[in-house]
Amino acid sequence: MVNPCKIVEEHKTYDIGTFDGKEVMYDFEKILIYLDVKGKMCFGNGFKIYEEDHPIILKLCHYFIKDKENCEKNEIDPNKGILLSGPVGCGKTSLMILLKNIVPLQKPYILIPSRNIVFGFNHIGYKTIEDYGCRQFFCFDDLGVEPIGRHYGKDCNVMGEILLSRHELFINHHIKTHGTTNLNAEELEDLYGNRVRSRMRELFNLVAFDQDTSDKRK
Repeated sequence: MVNPCKIVEEHKTYDIGTFDGKEVMYDFEKILIYLDVKGKMCFGNGFKIYEEDHPIILKLCHYFIKDKENCEKNEIDPNKGILLSGPVGCGKTSLMILLKNIVPLQKPYILIPSRNIVFGFNHIGYKTIEDYGCRQFFCFDDLGVEPIGRHYGKDCNVMGEILLSRHELFINHHIKTHGTTNLNAEELEDLYGNRVRSRMRELFNLVAFDQDTSDKRK
């Protein structure tokens, strides 16, 4: 039987909890140790888990391990995706890259910068939007700072259209979508319009860093 609490990285095993064959008991301190190791593997030895970020990491861990009791306390719906917001450099992208690794038996998502999707649209057109209307799980990074798409002289709010498609997938087939953004709800609505914003409320749980969170890139 596969033990979901044991994760092997470079021939070393990390225990992030205990498993009795039926129930998993995760250990947040052990998860933090693993995330620090995995972060250094992914981003270099300068990577660090900051103590000030522990509360938001804990909230996200509750979501990913499907801890229903704590999700309910935090008003998080485990059936919806995550929209992780916060100021530039606070670590949103890094966390979304790392956290899927603590649940290796769950279907993984692909993280892709929103601006790259728009560049693809500019090159090949509306097939790009169709390509993201599939059953793959995605995390759209930096939602809201991508440029407006343009193909053969016609402008298109590419990510807005993709979010509408992803909402249909969620409603009809329970396909999750995640995202990160530097923008607040009002700014997203100004960018994508009220129709898309209302769909985003159904599509995502909003989890936000404090606006005073430090820029880790400095």
